[in-house]
Amino acid sequence: MDNYSKGPGLVARMRLTGIRRGLEKESLRSQADGRLAMTPHPAALGSALTHPHITTDFSESQLELITGVHAGVEACMDELTRVQQFTVRALGDEMLWVSSMPCGLPADDDIPLGQYGTSNVGRAKTVYRSGLGCRYGRRMQTISGIHYNWSMPEASSEAYFGLIRNFRRHAFLPLYLFGASPAVCSTFVAGRAHQLQPLNQGTMYLPYATSLRMGRLGYQSDAQASLAVSYNSLGGYAASLQQALTQPYAAYEAMGVKAPDGSYRQLQTTLLQIENEFYGTIRPKRVIFPGERPLHALRERGVEYVEVRLMDLNPFEPVGITAQTLRFLDVFLLHCLQSDSPDDTPQEIAAIGRNQHRAAERGREPGLELEKGQGSMALTAWGMEIVQALKPIAAQLDAAHATQDYSRAVADAEYALLHPDSTPSARVLKAVQEEFDGSFVAFVRAQSVRTRQAMLDLPMSEQEVAEWARMSAQSLQDQADIEAADTMPFDIYLQEYLSPRRLLAKPVLVSA
Repeated sequence: MDNYSKGPGLVARMRLTGIRRGLEKESLRSQADGRLAMTPHPAALGSALTHPHITTDFSESQLELITGVHAGVEACMDELTRVQQFTVRALGDEMLWVSSMPCGLPADDDIPLGQYGTSNVGRAKTVYRSGLGCRYGRRMQTISGIHYNWSMPEASSEAYFGLIRNFRRHAFLPLYLFGASPAVCSTFVAGRAHQLQPLNQGTMYLPYATSLRMGRLGYQSDAQASLAVSYNSLGGYAASLQQALTQPYAAYEAMGVKAPDGSYRQLQTTLLQIENEFYGTIRPKRVIFPGERPLHALRERGVEYVEVRLMDLNPFEPVGITAQTLRFLDVFLLHCLQSDSPDDTPQEIAAIGRNQHRAAERGREPGLELEKGQGSMALTAWGMEIVQALKPIAAQLDAAHATQDYSRAVADAEYALLHPDSTPSARVLKAVQEEFDGSFVAFVRAQSVRTRQAMLDLPMSEQEVAEWARMSAQSLQDQADIEAADTMPFDIYLQEYLSPRRLLAKPVLVSA
């Protein structure tokens, strides 16, 4: 594997300036009082099925804002800001909820599923979400975050899987540094077992938590815990997923694919309905063709980029993340890519899971130990060890971009390891306790109001307004065209799309 940090020569600089990145940001729509907005996806935002920059995630009330691919960190941040600016203008009295943990939620079954029209592909997306709700509960699916898509020129699938193994080993560090969900509205845990403590009547928390979103309350599943997916090779990873996508799972068989009235409950009764259901802190990804299964795309053409999935929304930042955070991730990902990356084992995979829970639920606890090899090491000491290894990589990126920003991002991480109170999770708890009488919802509502106003205050030219309107109108037309072109009955479409042969090499693409 190439060592990308060696040498300040032209080739090294070209590689370092060749990094590409993009952002996907999820946010709930909330009412002014901090409750979930139950309205349909705003018409001004176009079609959630076909708009290139604005869609929905699990719920009709959960927006997802998507940037294109960018060579520069600032350009990526600027585009996310513009997408959010337009979105906020279209929301009227509603707001984007600026925390990863949800606002005040209605009864589980009342949380609306994302709707994508009458086409086969649109209906399948809603059935998939119905299945998620049946399997894990709808509340869990309303958790939001930011995904960072990242690629390095000339990196092979083997190199990306080495990166992924190292990222998983060291994921405790970004959880500690950037976790921002130490508390939650009590409606989120109503009626379910949990280990949280009351902060006030409407707020639950853990005193040293960094990211409840990434702990046992978040994207976790007993069923998926049985999946010890290995990241030692593309072939092994694909085989693990193939089994989960094709082998029936007893609890989901008991639910059935359809309800007694004939409506679909879920896509199928396998452990995973489709590839996207597999949770993880990082995923290997590939842009897919229309109608293509993601696993087939990976097998056919290899890994194109990785998707970092553990980033919380930072409620103190207008778009939920900062350029300096992206720069730290660039350095961290390069470190994961270039460092030796021994194969994982079932024992290490289990230890990684335990370390993730400790870092998410107790990450700022003084003296917290994580499992490392056959022994243990303090989180802060291990984190500091990694940060020291990041410094020469940051210096190389600084040289390639004629800046000091990458070294500053690493210095900020070093400071945060020495000063836990400076982390977003600590700042959130302090604000909730000292300024809002222990009310998580009151704090996030105030930050959401602030963010809404900041977006509305940004100038937007008539030309930009017209371009966004054109994009929304075009997306509605594109959805109508897809619906008009459908000829296949939905049952047959699903049967074809979910066929195990389509996970293998050279399947026939399903037409609409």
